[in-house]
Amino acid sequence: MKSHYRVVVIGGGVVGASVLYHLAKMGWTDVALVERSVLTAGSSWHAAGGIHALNADPNIAQLQAYTIDLLSEIEKESGQSIGLHMTGGLTMAGTPDRWEWLQSAYRTFQSIGIEDCRLVTVEEAVELNPIMSGDGLLGGMWADREGYIDTTGTVHAYAGAAKKYGAEVIEHNRVLELNQTLEGWEVVTEKGTISCEHVVNAAGLWAKQVGRMAGIELPVSPLKHHYFVTDTVPELADLDFEVPMTVDLEGFTYTRQDQNGLLLGIYEVNTEHWAMDGAPWDYGMELFQEQTDRIENELMMGYGRYPALENVGIKTWVNGAFTFSPDGNPLVGPVPGKRGY
Repeated sequence: MKSHYRVVVIGGGVVGASVLYHLAKMGWTDVALVERSVLTAGSSWHAAGGIHALNADPNIAQLQAYTIDLLSEIEKESGQSIGLHMTGGLTMAGTPDRWEWLQSAYRTFQSIGIEDCRLVTVEEAVELNPIMSGDGLLGGMWADREGYIDTTGTVHAYAGAAKKYGAEVIEHNRVLELNQTLEGWEVVTEKGTISCEHVVNAAGLWAKQVGRMAGIELPVSPLKHHYFVTDTVPELADLDFEVPMTVDLEGFTYTRQDQNGLLLGIYEVNTEHWAMDGAPWDYGMELFQEQTDRIENELMMGYGRYPALENVGIKTWVNGAFTFSPDGNPLVGPVPGKRGY
């Protein structure tokens, strides 16, 4: 670890590793990522890894399209497998208003150059995902470039590629203080003090505390989020292809194949905040006990949408924390009044 870098990125999840990679690749090689534990030790290690090409915000959709193109590139640059499964994706609508919105979104994507998606009938959707029931659905949108990745491998790929461009990754080194100076920032860590021109807060579950170190109150909070992975589903094992990443908008679920089982995630209606002031500093590779009572309605809809689940057991439950802003979109860009932050 040096005493000065042009940029210090705080946080070793997928966002911090991606920022480090992009800075280094674009020529700012005097940059370092500082992680209080190890890479991925927050939300990235337990994330479901879904790749979504489409988003209600066209700008975010364009960013997602860029990232999907980038994934195979960072795999080659780093030599680290990211476990990419490009299965395609379905987004399904079950009310007239939602179906009208999905058709409108399709036209928007066409207008901004996202051409590898199309509207599908319920019958077509069930052909694409044979374990899905079409009951109550009105139509859907198919995207060619959706699927899933190994999230841990992807973080290490970004970090490994960044290091090849000259960036530094410093693990087991918690940031203790941030002090603004005339030249930029002083980053006080457990292993010493670093001066830099720019600080990037990519601290995820700890973003609130890192913001407060700079006198900023960020509107973010960790929420608990569930998914489970089933034992082998015979109907999946009999197929000669992987079923697509599928989002049931009215059912509040998303699914993807996991070997011969199914991963089903919940967009939780009855949300539960956790550690409103940020996660404890020693938290990182833990999960919470599943709370099936809290997500009972969504689970019932999920089992109704995928009837084959009624005949198989659950192999793994994941109830982990993710940080969200009020509108679900990321906080991106410079902070007013905090030059270089």
